[in-house]
Amino acid sequence: MKKLITFLSICTTVAIFALPVAARNLIAQPDNVMQDAPCSQETKDALYQSFLKNRQADQAKAYDDAKKYLACPAPADITEAQQKIIDYLKKWVGAYEGGKKKIDYRVKLYNEKKYAEAYAMAKEVLATEPENLQVLVDLGSNAYLLPPLKNAPLTAEGLGYAQKALSLLDSGKTLESWEPLGSKDIAVAYLNYSIGALTLEKDPAAALKNLIKAAQFETPLKKSPYTYAYIAGAYETGPYARLSEEYKSKFSGKDETPESKLMLANINQLVDRMIDAYARAVALAGSDTSFATAKTGWNELLMQWYKFRNADKTDGMDQFVSGILAKPLPPEPTPLTSLPPTSVPTTTTPAANSGAMQTGTGNGNGAASTAAPAGTKAGAPASSTTPAGTKPGAPASSATPAGAKPAATPKPDKPRNRR
Repeated sequence: MKKLITFLSICTTVAIFALPVAARNLIAQPDNVMQDAPCSQETKDALYQSFLKNRQADQAKAYDDAKKYLACPAPADITEAQQKIIDYLKKWVGAYEGGKKKIDYRVKLYNEKKYAEAYAMAKEVLATEPENLQVLVDLGSNAYLLPPLKNAPLTAEGLGYAQKALSLLDSGKTLESWEPLGSKDIAVAYLNYSIGALTLEKDPAAALKNLIKAAQFETPLKKSPYTYAYIAGAYETGPYARLSEEYKSKFSGKDETPESKLMLANINQLVDRMIDAYARAVALAGSDTSFATAKTGWNELLMQWYKFRNADKTDGMDQFVSGILAKPLPPEPTPLTSLPPTSVPTTTTPAANSGAMQTGTGNGNGAASTAAPAGTKAGAPASSTTPAGTKPGAPASSATPAGAKPAATPKPDKPRNRR
């Protein structure tokens, strides 16, 4: 990928407007000839000639000359030619300032990582160009980096930018250049990730769809353990929490029925997806010391859920983790409408073609198991405690899934194409 500074240097030329023919010729003054009076006609003429000389080769100097010219009060007997010059300079200055803002916010965003300043600058651009796709993509794809700033209104704005950018892309809008992200796929991945990360706490079921989509593209997100910890947390606090509570309200303390078995089978499908996602987080964390604390939490959660689905044993778990990255990330499971066969091959994985897991003697994790032990609460490990999975990387606790929160500071790689 070309360095961002090279990309930005290409964008430094702002639109230049054609100057109407002046009613009289202006006499060029040497650069060093300036009258003492800062707003004398001779001084203004020299400023204008300097502006014309530099408006393409040195726009910063031209801008300074134009601003000085415009700072002078217009004469009472202003001529038509003088008014045309003033009008032109105002138009040029406006174009220059607008173009500079579009450059400056990107420098703040990508180079300096001063996110609050970058968003403030870009907001000024959006005030006059509310559907500027370039600005929306830049802000939206970086929105997941905002929570550590502890600025809730800014984070909400970032989420809105990500949602609007993705909506415009879905409608067929596109960009001439995807730099510095690298491609549309990378932009789409980070936009989905921002939406998923920023909505995980309030709407985990919807966030899950964005997070799974973000993991489909070849970006740093696909290799970040945080992506899969978030997916596991979204399953756990979204569809799993809902179905588990429904099971408890309908069947807790009652004899098993075909209906209760079917619901448990659907719960087990979700648990298998959680196991898959936690295993990916653990595998990708590897021996990287920067993930050490988080990995410990993910591994504890993986072990609890794995034991729940494997008769309270961890046999085969290490082998499962070591081979998980060779398997495609499974989609959300298709809800079962009838009880699955009583047994399936032990090699079945959560990435089964239908997206649904079979329960019985095979659980999809490569190890034999049965459904929940008699008397065990549906969707909970045999200890009857529920792992707190909404804080990816947090140790297990007895808190209910519905009360947990996502990790406070996600730290996947920055949204740029690292080749």
